Amino acid sequence: MIADSTPAIRPPAEARPRDDRSRALALVIVLAVVMWAVEVVDLLAGDLDSAGIRPRDPDGLVGIAASPFLHGSFGHLLGNTIPFIVLGAVIALGGLARVAVVTLIVAGIGGLGTWITGPAGTVHIGASGIVFGFAAYLVARGAYSRRPLHVGVGLVVLAVYGTTLLVGLVPTPGVSWQGHLFGAIGGIVAARVLHRQRARTASPVVAAY
Repeated sequence: MIADSTPAIRPPAEARPRDDRSRALALVIVLAVVMWAVEVVDLLAGDLDSAGIRPRDPDGLVGIAASPFLHGSFGHLLGNTIPFIVLGAVIALGGLARVAVVTLIVAGIGGLGTWITGPAGTVHIGASGIVFGFAAYLVARGAYSRRPLHVGVGLVVLAVYGTTLLVGLVPTPGVSWQGHLFGAIGGIVAARVLHRQRARTASPVVAAY
């Protein structure tokens, strides 16, 4: 065997963040595609919506993972897909790990909060809790990071989705306002975990006296 001593060619440093963002955006799109695929299967093969979150039913805990992919109709799905991709794409600019962690925290807190507080005998489905979490994360991120870009993005999110967020938190029959509320709480928690921690680990500013 002949050993090749030629050094491995690495991509330029500026290309790596770009690749990471591409993978993050791909994750958001893949999740949206899975939502549509599940809805097609639900239409053709039977009722999958029963796998949603069933409050305080141990068997309904599986819905914490399944519910974001389940929707009552294609109209319901379309209404969630557009903001999911738009807000998810903004978060994806922070990289694959960022969008994955935010999604997991929002889904976990949103789903568990709904399972604990939702009315008995109901089934909660839909990605709107994730959407509320994404929006809340983008708004809260600016408050924790204090970066002008993050604050500006948060203000734009409030301007575009603020009314929808407020209306979605009003208790309404047939609407999982619990999912919206706890999804938003999950987004705030994600912002605190990711951006307050970063602020703590940043190098301290040395003041001269």
